[in-house]
Amino acid sequence: MSIPRLATWVLLCTLAGCGPSVNRYALIENSLRGNDPLRAAAIVEQSEKEYGSTSRVLYGMDRGMTLHLAGQYQQSNAALEEAEQEVERLYTRRVRTEAAAFLTNDTSLPYEGDPYEQVMINVIKALNYAAMNNFTEALVEARRLDNRLNVIGDRAQGKDTYRDDGFARYLSGILYEASGDLNNAFVAYRKAYEAYEAAGGWGKIATPSQLKSDLLRVTDLLHLSTELDEYRRRFPDTTWQSGTDPAQLAQVVVISYNGLAPRKEDEFLDVPISLDALQLVLLNRGLGGQSNRRDQRAVDSVLYGLNGRVVRVALPRLVRQKTLVAYDHVQLVGPSGTTSLTTEPAYNVTALAEKSLAERMPAITTKAIARAAVKFAAAEAATRGAQSAAGKDNAAWVGLLVGLVAKGLAVASEAADTRSWRTLPDEIHLARTWVHPGEYEVRVKPVTRQGGIARPESNHRLTLRAGETTFLIERVLP
Repeated sequence: MSIPRLATWVLLCTLAGCGPSVNRYALIENSLRGNDPLRAAAIVEQSEKEYGSTSRVLYGMDRGMTLHLAGQYQQSNAALEEAEQEVERLYTRRVRTEAAAFLTNDTSLPYEGDPYEQVMINVIKALNYAAMNNFTEALVEARRLDNRLNVIGDRAQGKDTYRDDGFARYLSGILYEASGDLNNAFVAYRKAYEAYEAAGGWGKIATPSQLKSDLLRVTDLLHLSTELDEYRRRFPDTTWQSGTDPAQLAQVVVISYNGLAPRKEDEFLDVPISLDALQLVLLNRGLGGQSNRRDQRAVDSVLYGLNGRVVRVALPRLVRQKTLVAYDHVQLVGPSGTTSLTTEPAYNVTALAEKSLAERMPAITTKAIARAAVKFAAAEAATRGAQSAAGKDNAAWVGLLVGLVAKGLAVASEAADTRSWRTLPDEIHLARTWVHPGEYEVRVKPVTRQGGIARPESNHRLTLRAGETTFLIERVLP
């Protein structure tokens, strides 16, 4: 076997281990589509080693979310608690870890999660406690949410950024009200309204009409005449129930997770620094397109390693996976007849992911270009050093061998950080109502934007008691 062919074979063997052997998220999503969240949770657990030591937060997030959907609320909270503790630990990152990532790629860094993902850890924990009817612990999470959001708000540099979370605040208000604390409920509802309004266009969620009704109702109950007049002026078409005694009624809160969170993919920018390299890049891209398949990336590494004059920069690209669901039609059939309501969007994960990535992209791009340049320069230096050490007679083949491996690996090691909390939904929809206590059959029918039915109607039997709040959690794919 010739030296170039041997080097190519060595490089290909090295590249064979660069990517995961199984796309775990495809298996997880198939399980969720098949209404088998326990299977999804088992896949996450079986893939723990695949997540690796730098993705402990992500592993806890995915495990916690799939267990939450499976109704394993205590186990879900245990996983999410570990993820939260790891987030806190990672606030102080060691410099040498950053240096190692600069020489390879950002997947070498511990994954901390985007700020909205860190907030969602506490949101899901609070929902777990609420589903277990443990509102004492749910309120602990509400207070943690308040602290985390205050920190995020203090760190936010610009006004038009993620600095507060309308859904998290709204959920906190519901929890406070369910525990009988109307004063803190009002504060949370007010902050929720302000957060929704501040997000404006980029949040892609209008202030829920139910939240407006809640603000009017609670300010009325608390006899806050000034605030009531102000909200009446702002919401002239909004009505609310006044004079009802919540202690005599049962509350139902419907939380519907619709669709899939966006995923991230590598987007490669191949920069030729010679005319023949430009021709190679154009030919290669014409034949292979912008494929991110492992075999294509391996071929790229060999071709560009042999040429030696191509610098690769990898950037993350967000791929939307928008839900088809417009709303969920909910019917509660019980002793006093049928109560009908519809959910409305309260949280847009895709919009938050897009905003987060857009704000970080300038820094990501600058770092990726600098890293690619340093790796190329190091590969050039290694090639020339090997040629000099080999002497005149062996310089040519030694330079070819070292150049192929060094520059090929420089290309192969370039990858964007495509990690994200993909077991989250695309959107979260919410509805709440008060009914007389008793035995109820609850029917939930997801309706698409075209007016069709996204999946067969789901049915639940609930025993609703006076003064209590019951959370009903739905998962709808696609």
